[in-house]
Amino acid sequence: MTMPDEGTNALRALRALENTNSSVRLRAALAVGTTPDPWFIDKLIERCAIEPEFHVREMLTWALTRHSSSMTVPRLVDELRSERAQARSQALHTLSKIGDRQAWPAITRALLTDADDEVARSAWRAAVVLVPEGDEAELAGVLATQLGRGEQGTRLSLSRALTALGEVIMPTLRTAMTDADPRVRQHASATERLLRDPDAGFEFAFEEAKRIVALGTTGQEG
Repeated sequence: MTMPDEGTNALRALRALENTNSSVRLRAALAVGTTPDPWFIDKLIERCAIEPEFHVREMLTWALTRHSSSMTVPRLVDELRSERAQARSQALHTLSKIGDRQAWPAITRALLTDADDEVARSAWRAAVVLVPEGDEAELAGVLATQLGRGEQGTRLSLSRALTALGEVIMPTLRTAMTDADPRVRQHASATERLLRDPDAGFEFAFEEAKRIVALGTTGQEG
């Protein structure tokens, strides 16, 4: 791939992406996204894997969304096989922002159950965006294997992903509400409450779910 006509400016922008000052890196990512060119794609993805600042990573993702998905999606899918957790997580995040369902086959069970919480959370978000119509119940079944996992932020991410799938998750949640692990039962119950009342708030829903599990009921009516 040849360098853009504005070769000097392009090289300057690419060097700026590696500057020690995060504000300089942020402006560089903005500049690349403002004038997208395929020549930048590999460097943007490479930088996503190591960029320490959240707001710069978000700008890098935005810059990638400004390029043709036919060129970015295959490269991002390749990045999902990286040994670096941040590379996998950021590639998943970017794929969710692009929203091209051609990436769906790459959202594997291994990613949805990744040992790294940030990778798994990014995979959950990407999955609910990219899942083809008719595959929601199967996805819910895989996501439900992660109920009870992690700290509150991780649990909230999973509940949000599940509730985004809608009523199709209910059979899976009902099964999880009878799980031997009380953490799974609590998480499933809290997720069910959020589905019924999205404004309830996760902390309230989870505390209520703990009370219900302690009483030995599911809290379901009828």
